[in-house]
Amino acid sequence: MNEVSINIKQQNYSMCLRDAVEVFTKELINCIFDSNYNSTYGEVTKNKFLKILDRLSIENEVCFWVDFEKSFKEIRRKLDLDALAALNSDPAAKSLREIYLAYPGFYAIAVYRLSNQLLQQKIPVLPRMMSEFAHSITGTDIHPGAQIGDSFFIDHATGIVIGETTVIKNNVKIFQGVTLGGIQVKKSMASTKRHPTIESNVVIYANATILGGDVIIGENSVIGANVCITETVLENSVVTVQSENKIFQRN
Repeated sequence: MNEVSINIKQQNYSMCLRDAVEVFTKELINCIFDSNYNSTYGEVTKNKFLKILDRLSIENEVCFWVDFEKSFKEIRRKLDLDALAALNSDPAAKSLREIYLAYPGFYAIAVYRLSNQLLQQKIPVLPRMMSEFAHSITGTDIHPGAQIGDSFFIDHATGIVIGETTVIKNNVKIFQGVTLGGIQVKKSMASTKRHPTIESNVVIYANATILGGDVIIGENSVIGANVCITETVLENSVVTVQSENKIFQRN
């Protein structure tokens, strides 16, 4: 047995912990959106949180929960703005209730905002486990380390990748298949900004790819479908790919 296998065995990583995190994440979402949230319901979620941190060998669990619970009001405020952005942007959306209950992109954003708060509190592992759970059920991969502003809308949430050092300002809309990634994958660059910055009021259409930590997409810009960008785009720009469609009749 090699050294890596021995280390994994000694650490006793339990797959059951993943199940516990999934249950906790679902309950956490309910806490954020339940108008009847109270100390009894909160106590159940708190106890699950403390058990997870205990299994991750993280000390001062209660202090972490106190700070986390204080963030709920601000997280809910941001999520309400995200939902409103979806309602105002998507012609198919009929109500806020539909956004809250039926939009996978909104669910992914909700889990992101919660996991981002935990990461800011310097809690290891748990934020990534939460984000990967959201990824598995929504098709949207948002690293909890990304910085995302208000009124963020993901339309048709499938195949989205938002990297760890991505910065997204306010009122940004992205479509399916968008990648906000790093142009370099060297481990030595882990501590640097490897992912792009998206300024406010930007729309990024389906299957666009934006790569690189120095790349900035300027305010009020539109990035067309299937575009690949590796350099900065000035504000008020429209970027498209020229393609030719050939239409002919079959014999």
